[in-house]
Amino acid sequence: MNQSKFTYEQLGAEIYNISRITGTFQLRSGATSTVYFDKYRFESDPSVLQSIAEHLAKLIPEGTDRLIGLEMGGIPLATATGLLTGTKLGFCRKKAKEYGTMLQVEGGIEKGEKITIIEDVVTSGGAAVDAINALRESGCEILALVCVIDREAGAGEKFQSMGVDFRALFTWSILDKIAGKNKNH
Repeated sequence: MNQSKFTYEQLGAEIYNISRITGTFQLRSGATSTVYFDKYRFESDPSVLQSIAEHLAKLIPEGTDRLIGLEMGGIPLATATGLLTGTKLGFCRKKAKEYGTMLQVEGGIEKGEKITIIEDVVTSGGAAVDAINALRESGCEILALVCVIDREAGAGEKFQSMGVDFRALFTWSILDKIAGKNKNH
């Protein structure tokens, strides 16, 4: 594995600088926010994506058989991390396809596999909860959910109550601290 271009703090500052935008934004949870992290800005920059994957790889629990990227932002993150670690991949849609395989979970997932879910930004955790349930219905064991940014809006507690270890590379407050900001969100 190559050494990351960015230290942890440098990566946080880079993510903050290239993807933090202000305005009025409706979140998936239905809440509104005046600050938004546009994940596609950090996922579409090759050097930032590689550094994120290198840092995420350190958060993957031992014994993980497969990384599952959540549609859509979790897919490039899981792919980049899987390439670095050599871990098999899979992908989870928001809902099952209505044609072809008619599957929600893709990638040849096998019953009994130990899964780590990769997500980009987590707020309420709604999409991740749906994926956890779909993967469990497929007979998988969920070891952890790993994300790049936790907006600290209660998702971690929700995952813990479901028996899923939650690991965030950055929290909202850590990114603010790294950027030298101390504002409410």
